[in-house]
Amino acid sequence: MISGERVRSVLSSLLASAPFTALASRRSGTASIFMFHRFLPEAHGHDPVVVRRFLDWLRRNRFEVLDLEELFRRLRGEGPPLRRAVALTLDDGYSCQAEIGAPIFAEFDAPVTTFLTTGFVDGTIWMWWDQIGYVFEHTRVPRVQVTAGGQRMDHDLSTPDRRRGATHVLQMCCKNLPQAERLAAIAELTEAARVAIPETPPPQYRPMTWEQARRCEAGGMRFGPHTVTHPILARTDDSQARQEIEGSWARLRAEVSRPVPVFCYPNGLRCDFGAREVSLLTRLGLVGAVTAEPGYAATEGFGEGTAAFRVPRFCFSERHDENLRYASGLEWLWEKVRFRHPIAS
Repeated sequence: MISGERVRSVLSSLLASAPFTALASRRSGTASIFMFHRFLPEAHGHDPVVVRRFLDWLRRNRFEVLDLEELFRRLRGEGPPLRRAVALTLDDGYSCQAEIGAPIFAEFDAPVTTFLTTGFVDGTIWMWWDQIGYVFEHTRVPRVQVTAGGQRMDHDLSTPDRRRGATHVLQMCCKNLPQAERLAAIAELTEAARVAIPETPPPQYRPMTWEQARRCEAGGMRFGPHTVTHPILARTDDSQARQEIEGSWARLRAEVSRPVPVFCYPNGLRCDFGAREVSLLTRLGLVGAVTAEPGYAATEGFGEGTAAFRVPRFCFSERHDENLRYASGLEWLWEKVRFRHPIAS
């Protein structure tokens, strides 16, 4: 029996041809929103070669690459119907997004919105997951023990692969912890690893500056709010949730000329936000929000309930064929076929 993944791979490879792209393109009234993070040479960053290849493919195949605010306007039914539409977003506000990412998007005249964690850009914090990465990168001890989320973990650091594995395990364990427990775990890690965390992030972990943001804005990049300190909002109390959302929007309005009135939830899964966050965003006059749940943005039902504040995005992949699947609509077609006619996986 042919596996589902094999079928998917064959169909994806056909997307290199323009005729098949036209045939496979999803129904009108939908759009693919892509989320990017860091860029090489940073660890686990996007390869500029892969990004350029994708943007070139979009342009050659005449996709609409829309500004995010314009996309939300079209999703509300204002303006021409969506057809072969794509929007591009970046999360967090790292310096590499300004220094490496912005020129690439400008090269292809591709509008992009960067969601800024404003405390990070202000220099009052650096990202907790980067702190964990920094400690594991710089420690010289062969093994550490750390308690996180009530779990005692023993990490073997004897090889580079095991260090990377330990970094990932602790980052994932700390992701859903309350702030106090996460800070306690990182403090225990620094003591066990005998590594002091610098007050400000080293170059590979640094944020863009507001001056960089304004230069990028002049070159076509726009900016949206992504909280002040990047907590999972569902795990904050009412006061902190309000400060995180209102504070990030206020800083953006103070520092850039045309902030995008679309919010981005940290972590961005369905369980990471709720009615409270949507209510706060609505009161501020924001027109919607994006998540990290995969899927297509659609005009159908967009104006109903809280749909505009739960808009999905696809994570940009280092595999070119996956990005073509998401952009063309083959992923939507594949899911319909898979559920109607199951194929062995």
